[in-house]
Amino acid sequence: MALLGAGLAGGAQAADLTLCWAAWDPANALVELSKDYEAQSGNTMHFEFVPWPNFADRMLNELNSGGKLCDLMIGDSQWIGLGAEAGHYVKLNDFFDANGISMGDFIPATVTGYAEWPKGTPNYWALPAFADVVGWTYRKDWFDRPDLRAEYKEKYGRDLAVPATLAELRDIAEFFQGREIDGKTVYGAAIYTERGSEGITLGVTNWLYNYGFEYGNPGNPYELDGFVNSAGAVKGLEAYKALYDCCTPPGSSDWYMSETIDAYKSGQVALQMNFAFIWPGVNADPNVGGAKSGYFANPPGPAGQFAQLGGQGISVVSYSDEQAAALDYIKWFAQPEVQQRWWDKSGAPALRAVVDAPGFVGSQPYAQAFLDSMAIVKDFWAEPTYAELLLAMQNRIHRYVIAGEGTAQDALDALVADWVEVFKDDGKL
Repeated sequence: MALLGAGLAGGAQAADLTLCWAAWDPANALVELSKDYEAQSGNTMHFEFVPWPNFADRMLNELNSGGKLCDLMIGDSQWIGLGAEAGHYVKLNDFFDANGISMGDFIPATVTGYAEWPKGTPNYWALPAFADVVGWTYRKDWFDRPDLRAEYKEKYGRDLAVPATLAELRDIAEFFQGREIDGKTVYGAAIYTERGSEGITLGVTNWLYNYGFEYGNPGNPYELDGFVNSAGAVKGLEAYKALYDCCTPPGSSDWYMSETIDAYKSGQVALQMNFAFIWPGVNADPNVGGAKSGYFANPPGPAGQFAQLGGQGISVVSYSDEQAAALDYIKWFAQPEVQQRWWDKSGAPALRAVVDAPGFVGSQPYAQAFLDSMAIVKDFWAEPTYAELLLAMQNRIHRYVIAGEGTAQDALDALVADWVEVFKDDGKL
C-alpha cells in the first residue's frame, strides 16, 4: 500500500486532525476504523461528536464563525448547499481527479444527496461517507405466531407479513395496537413525531412522497403551489396523522430516533420507523435481536415508492490548517478495502464495489432491506436556507399531526406560503 501520510512527506511533522460528526453508534465505529489510518499515516485523529439534537446548531455555528476546530466534517446532507455557497467546504473535484476517486463508483443517490452542489451538476464538496435511509423494523417473532396469523387473516383476508403498501402497514399497526402479548400491552408503531429539530419532517415525508408530494415543479423548482400542497400530498399527510392517532404508544408526541428505538427494544411496539443505522444494534440486541426481528423498506403508496434519505458526506473544512492531511484521510477512507471494513464494523458504505458484491446481501440480515431502501430515496431541500425551510415544515406538520390544528390542506397551504417567503428573502423568487 502506498504511503498515505501526506503530513509526513518530505520529513514534515505528523498532523493532528479533528473530525467532527454527530454522537451516535456509527461515530464510535469510525473511531475504531480510524485507528488503522493512524497506524498507516502517522497522523493522529481526534474526534468532536455532538448529540443529534444539538449537532446542527453546534457545527453550523462553528462553520459560520470560520472556526478551526474541525479539519474534517461529516455534515448532514442538507448542509451541502450552505457548505458550498458559503465557502465552508473545500471543492474536491481536482483532488478526486488526481487520486482516481470517481463518483461513478458510489451509489448514485448518495452522490446527489451528500456530494453535489448544485444538484445535478458534477461539482463535489464531499465524499459519500455514511449511507442512510428511513426504513422499518418489525417483530418477526410476533408475526410468526400461529394464533396471531390466523386472527389477522380472518380480519384482513391476507397473511400477516411484511406490508406491501402503506395502507397494509396501517392495518398491521392497528391490529397490534393495545394487544396483550406475553402478559404485556403492546402498540402498533413507533414513528417520528419530534418537533424541535427535524424528526416529524423526516417521518412524514415517507408518506408524502408516496402520495404525490413534490418539493416544486420539476420544470421550475421554486414553483411550489400545487406540488407541495397537491391533493395527493394532502391525503398523505392525513394518512400519517391517522397512523399517529390510531396506532402509536401513549406519550409518543415528541419522538425521534432514540425514543423509537427504545420503544422497540423494550418490546412496546410491533413496528419501528427509524434510519437504517439502528439495524446492527437491533440485530445484536439480547431482547429483540437475531430471528426476533426483520427489516423492510418503506412500502409504496398510491403515487409510488420512496423513502427519506438520511446519511452524510465527509468534507474538508476550508478553515482548517491541515487541509493536506484531511484530504489524505479522505483518500484512505475511499479505498475499497477500508469501505469493506467500514461495513464490517457496522458502518454504512456507499461504495458500489462493497454493496454490489455477491456476498453483500447475505452478510447481514438487514443488508437486503438496506439495498432496497437506498434504491428509492428522496431528500429534503439542500438549499443554503434549508434551516428556515425545515423549521417551517416542522411547525406546520407538528401542529396538524400532533396538536390537531386545522386540516391537512390548511397545513400544506401555510407551508407553501412559508417557503415562498423564505425563497423571496433569499432572492430565488
